[in-house]
Amino acid sequence: MNDAPLLTMRGIVKRFPGVLALGGVELEVRAGEVHCLLGQNGAGKSTLIKILSASYQPDEGEILWEGKPVTLSTPQAAMELGISTIYQELDLVPDLSVAENIFLGHELSTAGFSQRSETLRRTRDLLARLGHSEIQATRSVGRLSPAAQQIVSMARALSQDTRLLVLDEPSAVLDQGEVDNLFRVIRDLTAEGVAVVYISHRLEEIRKIGDRITVLKDGSTVATGLAVDQTPTSELIKLMTGRSIEYVFPPRSDAPPMTGDPILEVIGLELAGVFTGVDLSVRPGEIVGLAGLVGAGRSEILETLYGARRPSAGTVRVAGKELRRGSVPAAVKAGVGLAPEERKSQGLLLDQAIYSNITVSTLGRFSRFGLLDSRAERKRSTELTESLDVRPAGVDRLVRLLSGGNQQKVVLARWLLRDCRVLLLDEPTRGVDVGARAEIYALVRSLADSGVAVVVVSSEVEEVLGLADRVLVVREGRVVHEGPAGEIDESRVLDLVMEGKVA
Repeated sequence: MNDAPLLTMRGIVKRFPGVLALGGVELEVRAGEVHCLLGQNGAGKSTLIKILSASYQPDEGEILWEGKPVTLSTPQAAMELGISTIYQELDLVPDLSVAENIFLGHELSTAGFSQRSETLRRTRDLLARLGHSEIQATRSVGRLSPAAQQIVSMARALSQDTRLLVLDEPSAVLDQGEVDNLFRVIRDLTAEGVAVVYISHRLEEIRKIGDRITVLKDGSTVATGLAVDQTPTSELIKLMTGRSIEYVFPPRSDAPPMTGDPILEVIGLELAGVFTGVDLSVRPGEIVGLAGLVGAGRSEILETLYGARRPSAGTVRVAGKELRRGSVPAAVKAGVGLAPEERKSQGLLLDQAIYSNITVSTLGRFSRFGLLDSRAERKRSTELTESLDVRPAGVDRLVRLLSGGNQQKVVLARWLLRDCRVLLLDEPTRGVDVGARAEIYALVRSLADSGVAVVVVSSEVEEVLGLADRVLVVREGRVVHEGPAGEIDESRVLDLVMEGKVA
């Protein structure tokens, strides 16, 4: 690793109407290192990397590249320097093929004619380098899983002469095996002298892959250049939050509701080619977790319960009443709510106000003689956002402008307003900082304590075991274990998802 900085950012300031997003950020990244950028949601990390990729222009400050001042006026200018950014919300074109996405903007051509065969060859080489030769170069990106789309984004970054790679929550949609492969690729890149800026809320990942750390809080740098192996986790959390936070889950009820009629009953549910033979019951006040690898069918089970997918067999009942297959309106009417994995594309109206996102499932409550009472919408939404501590305050703000953790709170506020009886949570803390995680865990437990039946899917085994009362382990579309969360540990779950032996 070269001690001379490849990138230096000094006194970076960025203002938006009514908000100081960055108030003088400092960052220095060396060639060949993994520099971890930490901070709570809303700390300014996304704004900073958008300035680095030239999506935003700073209001003050300077950027130096190899010690020389540069002006990153356009994203193309950043790419020409060798800066590649992979955002948490991937910017792929769904209707284009894998190869077309990888070489979009720098297509291979001769005399104006596309070199299709060479493009496909290089695409296959890049995917092989990333350990994913099974992804077809000609397949439409929109038909790939989120994890496979992440790989395509990385291949696109590597298709150029990248000298600085920015990764924003790259492991959020990956299972443990894919994370290990990601770390292998990162180590290969840094060995070649490529610098990596790595953003993650998973502090255990920082320990495995990082060299140095910069911490942001409220738009300012509170620490920079910290050595990963010399900085305790407790210190990092205190720097990020301004207080000490124990990474603990809210206590389970002394007497979990294991008797009485279930609110949610699932019998022999099957979705052809995805999962089969799923039996599940959840009682009032109970949290049931689904653990398993990415692609095991967990998310599809929730989507089928919600009516977003039509099952090929099986029955779903809520409070004893059978739901119509493949009908979201029927599920919502019965009291089922879903916080989806892809909250931005599936759970939110990004260009609508916060209050509109909260009331979208309960508009009938605010309708008078066929007209919406927007004042009443705002009033009730304000009460909910204040109780959930959604930041910044103000329900007229566009949801797009909120951090990931606050966007998730808006989705939960929608179902709080709906008074749902069954709440389905798919990766509820994905992309959410340690402080907001604790708040979301407490909220989920309080909902359960009020009598809501909760089903949680998470790729983090620790989260499933810590939050749930009962756990189902899913492998390749089949439930291979069911039992109390307190009677199984993380290593046993991993054995089950890898080996698939029924427990």
